[in-house]
Amino acid sequence: MNALAPYLPDIWAAILAFAVLTYVVLDGFDLGVGILFPFLGSDDERTRAMNSVAPVWDGNETWLVMGGGGLLAVFPLAYGVILNALYVPIIVMLLALAFRGVAFEFRGKTQRWRPLWDKAFFGGSLVATLAQGAVLGGLLRGPEVTGRAFTGGPLDWVGPFSLGTALALVAGYVMLGAAWLVLKTSGELYDRARRIGQVALLATLGFIGLASIATPFLHPEYFRRWFVWPGITLSAVVPLLLLAAGIGYWRGIRSDRGLLAYLSGIAIFVLCFAGLGISIFPYIVPMSITIREAATSASSQGFILVGAVIFLPIILGYTAYAYYVFRGKVTEHGDHY
Repeated sequence: MNALAPYLPDIWAAILAFAVLTYVVLDGFDLGVGILFPFLGSDDERTRAMNSVAPVWDGNETWLVMGGGGLLAVFPLAYGVILNALYVPIIVMLLALAFRGVAFEFRGKTQRWRPLWDKAFFGGSLVATLAQGAVLGGLLRGPEVTGRAFTGGPLDWVGPFSLGTALALVAGYVMLGAAWLVLKTSGELYDRARRIGQVALLATLGFIGLASIATPFLHPEYFRRWFVWPGITLSAVVPLLLLAAGIGYWRGIRSDRGLLAYLSGIAIFVLCFAGLGISIFPYIVPMSITIREAATSASSQGFILVGAVIFLPIILGYTAYAYYVFRGKVTEHGDHY
């Protein structure tokens, strides 16, 4: 373990980045399905949409717990700064996710109050997504840090850029949710999801374009990384890869290739996440605290890494198994899980 000590912060940064990205692409589609609820027409369509995510949605949120818990355990300084800077949207997100979970369970147990729980499920999904986007925007703007402590205000994250990232994440989750419904359903719901997915793709790419234009001007270091050699090469390559992923999604959503559309949607998120990493690495609190400055002792990192090495494959295994068991399309008259 001593030989690994200099690299432990990087290893843990990669693990946490993987956990956050996995959460986004997995929980993103079921949040997207929730946001789509008012546009799904009949109660039967909403029931089938919910049934398509019912077997896996709880497991998807495991990755959020892992990301937050890992940040606290391995990078406590960053955890303290980020939590103080983004306390409001983080708490709103957690409350919305809890409220959404209650609506998810109660909807299948009642007929009389089902319209109310439909609205609650939609509202919880939308608010949680907006809050996650606000967290991203607030983090990219860079919390005000003096020494080793957050010295800004509780609403510093509020601004046009955070609003833009929040709306972008809504469009992106709807894009994933529509692809998921194309993959998992048939009939009128399938056709409706295809139409919505095309609009969501264009909206997502539009927001990505706006964010790409705005981000370099948030901080001089962002500008340098993207528009000074050799970073400028990435400014050319990443948009081309995004265009390729967008074409893949468009072709998949317009034909009976839901898996292609869903995987292309994931590729769009992966590329955006890679762009985020290029912008801020090796900082964990942008342009204030690096991953090494935020990391706990090497012995603590090594001890926790042993647990991660044991349990991460288990989590990946049961996640893959759940998706395998519940593969295929949801029947038109399936019962609530």
